[in-house]
Amino acid sequence: MSLVVRKVEAGADWDAFYQAAYVCQGHDPYWVPPLRYMQSAQLNPKENPWFDHGEAAFWVALKNGQPVGRISAQVDRAHLALRKDDTGFFGFFETIDDQDTTNALFDEALLWLKNKGMKRALGPFSLNINEEAGLLIYGFGCSPRMMMGHAQPYYQTRVEGAGFVKSVDMDAYLTAMDTALPFKQMAWLQKTLDRDKRLTLRHLNPKKFDEDIATVVRIWNVAWVDNWNSLPLTEREVRHMASELKMLLIPELVWFAEVSGVPAAMCVAFPDLNEMVKDMKGTLLPFNWAKLGWRLLTRKSFVSGTRVPLMGVMPEYKNKTMGSVLALLTVGAVRRESLRLGFPVCEMSWVLDSNHQTRHSIEGIGGKIYKTYRMFERAIV
Repeated sequence: MSLVVRKVEAGADWDAFYQAAYVCQGHDPYWVPPLRYMQSAQLNPKENPWFDHGEAAFWVALKNGQPVGRISAQVDRAHLALRKDDTGFFGFFETIDDQDTTNALFDEALLWLKNKGMKRALGPFSLNINEEAGLLIYGFGCSPRMMMGHAQPYYQTRVEGAGFVKSVDMDAYLTAMDTALPFKQMAWLQKTLDRDKRLTLRHLNPKKFDEDIATVVRIWNVAWVDNWNSLPLTEREVRHMASELKMLLIPELVWFAEVSGVPAAMCVAFPDLNEMVKDMKGTLLPFNWAKLGWRLLTRKSFVSGTRVPLMGVMPEYKNKTMGSVLALLTVGAVRRESLRLGFPVCEMSWVLDSNHQTRHSIEGIGGKIYKTYRMFERAIV
């Protein structure tokens, strides 16, 4: 069959780009089709503020006119200004189990990155580290939670066959909320909170939504500044995030620990959007708009778990007893409210394989690795 890799330009090309994911993964009962309107907005420079500092190109692979794979290539100027590593990204990777198709996709993506002056390719990112990152290499037997990817087992073989090697691994932990913090530990934390009058604990205030979201991002940006490939969110990205997440956030699942009235730690959990949209086949038409609206209002009826994508402690408390107390206070509050609201399990993700402190903390409250995602890299020659 004739293989053609075409750069995505027009509407028909975008249709094929979206359809490629269904061709490659639509048979898998654990794959969750992304809502097309959300992915369209993500890839639209007029709607996604990532394009303020990023540039991307997209390709779809066709055999006899039918989509069989896709890929993106990205240059993030904010990353380059911070890291100065001449590294470009790839993402949105899907392929049938065929090395020629995979190689043809990467040939186009790597040539585009080379023409932009890049000397290394890293990915998958869709579009950068603050969005979906990593290729699933372990844990195929259950669906991903929101903003986490899914893949077929052969994807890893195909990427490695195209000359890529491991950069880092990132794990997702699953934690049962009813056993997440032992009773004695919770009692000790409560005594600490009662004894130290500097410490206060509060959840997100809906009347100060924008302000509290800005606080979450401020803590996140400084708490993880030294993390692998960390990239601070811009003010416009923060406003965009707040607008997108407002319908999904539950105030009682966003907690701040404060020291003398100053936010020092935070933990954010989301009800799992993927559980709400898994049966919608990627579209809200004709009646899925109403279905999703109802499920957002009655989350408990449709969602069994949450995901914690954001948690952090201000740098001045890291590697100190107070830092551990602050982290456990916020995690404990999320755990308590998750149980009250009927969310018995939580995914904490992602965590670098080299981040021993965070891994130890999560494992200490009962977290078990159930998915592993890999970042791949390759020199561009």
